Amino acid sequence: MTFPEWTKPSIYGALGGAIAITVIGFAWGGWTTSSKAQTMAQDFATGEVTLAMVPVCLDLSAADPERTDKLVILQDLSGFGRRNAMMETGWATRPGSDAPDRRLADACLAGLELNDS
Repeated sequence: MTFPEWTKPSIYGALGGAIAITVIGFAWGGWTTSSKAQTMAQDFATGEVTLAMVPVCLDLSAADPERTDKLVILQDLSGFGRRNAMMETGWATRPGSDAPDRRLADACLAGLELNDS
């Protein structure tokens, strides 16, 4: 069986077009794979939960009888030391969890609005 002469360039053109559309779609068109979309959704959900927990962290800090001493310690530190000290206060521990959350500690520090020294 013989094919007409125009089929070979048509097949190459369709194949080249499919490759070009795929490259353009993933590079500039905003296409993502399902695993990338899942990762993006998980990161977004984690960020939103952290933001929702900031008022709880601030309430825990307001109710702590040693608040002023802990705030003085936090004020004297900076960077990772400040975040680690925030995690040691217990204010950045989510209800039902035993371990403090680093993202919540950072968000709570921002909510406390400590002056940088």
